[in-house]
Amino acid sequence: MPNIRRRGATAVARTPGGSARRRERAGEAGVVAGPGIGFNLDKRRGENNALGRHPMDPAEYTNLQSIEGRHWYYAGKREIVRHWLARTAGPRPDDTLLDCGAGTGIFAQEMEAHCRVLVLDDHEEALRILRTRFRPEQILSLTGDRVPLPDGSLEIITALDVLEHVPDDAAVVRGFHRLLKPGGVAVITVPACMALWSDWDVALHHHRRYSRGQLRGLFAPEDWEVVHVNYTNVLVFPAVWLVRKARALFPSSRAGGAARAEDRLPPAWLNALLRAGFVIPARWRLPLPFGVSLLLVARKRC
Repeated sequence: MPNIRRRGATAVARTPGGSARRRERAGEAGVVAGPGIGFNLDKRRGENNALGRHPMDPAEYTNLQSIEGRHWYYAGKREIVRHWLARTAGPRPDDTLLDCGAGTGIFAQEMEAHCRVLVLDDHEEALRILRTRFRPEQILSLTGDRVPLPDGSLEIITALDVLEHVPDDAAVVRGFHRLLKPGGVAVITVPACMALWSDWDVALHHHRRYSRGQLRGLFAPEDWEVVHVNYTNVLVFPAVWLVRKARALFPSSRAGGAARAEDRLPPAWLNALLRAGFVIPARWRLPLPFGVSLLLVARKRC
């Protein structure tokens, strides 16, 4: 299948590559809505995984598993998404949630208390972890480049830090639309602000960072009601901007592959403070002017 190129993007792809959370048709790799029950996925450059993502070092999954339950960024992001799901979707026990690019599965596992859950990822290390947390029928696998789910079969789709990895993000959103029932809800998080672009984005195989308008523009008004879209992780924006500009100006600061803040657990007092500063503003409807990330909640029109 030919590579899918993203149309109308402000930022061109800096690197080939993948995604950290992908699921079914709307996972993270390039997907195109096609006839039948699945998606056509972008098989890029003959890579071994069907979603075309770059393999992730198993040690990264080990580190992630050790900190994501408590780390202010990961735990805070899950709390924010749960808040907006409760506010807009009110998950019921018979609803089905599809977590696109489930990674270690911690978010999907938390959501099992509220609804039925399906998970999908294309990294073998992620799949190994998912198999320890979910029943086999909850873990979707590709048949060739197809995901065996019918149109209009889901009430909720989540894609947490997925779209930035996709060459054709508009095609992924069309895939979300195909899978959701009328009135179904999609919750999306992405990195924001191309002014923050750095070597870390390159290392993570991002194609872009988003503005509010760029993310909202993926959700056509005839197909979607955008319930909420806003910047998040606002309070740390100045510090993140300074660190990334310093790394760009002084390449020696990148020597040895300095770890990101997300890769280390800070002291408990600081961790709690950062989590509160992340979560509380993300619950507001007040439009915020900037942030390190963006959150969008959209409902499929009938």
